[in-house]
Amino acid sequence: MAKRTVYTTEIGRTCPGCLRAKSACVCRSMIKPNHEKNAGDGIVRLHRETKGRKGAGVTLVKGLALPEDELKKLAKLLKSRCGVGGAVKNGVIELQTGQREQVQELLEGLGHRVKLAGG
Repeated sequence: MAKRTVYTTEIGRTCPGCLRAKSACVCRSMIKPNHEKNAGDGIVRLHRETKGRKGAGVTLVKGLALPEDELKKLAKLLKSRCGVGGAVKNGVIELQTGQREQVQELLEGLGHRVKLAGG
């Protein structure tokens, strides 16, 4: 198995596909915007996580097959309805609350299939 360079001092981080600098990558332009990152089985999963957050629980909403701008709109709606803060990172909505049941009810009201997962 050949080793691939992921960083060089001349150009910085390199793309594993085309082996060019990340900023000059040509293979990313051939990938569809939401190819597999948000693809799933159609079930939205709500995770509770405290790792790396000094014990503060957050709810992660995973499995939504929506474009990034739609995810942001949904995150804004969920944050306003729950009265909490949050963000969208890498196709996952993070809500600063441990009340997964409330988020579950809101998502089911919007027509999503929801499962509570992990913790």
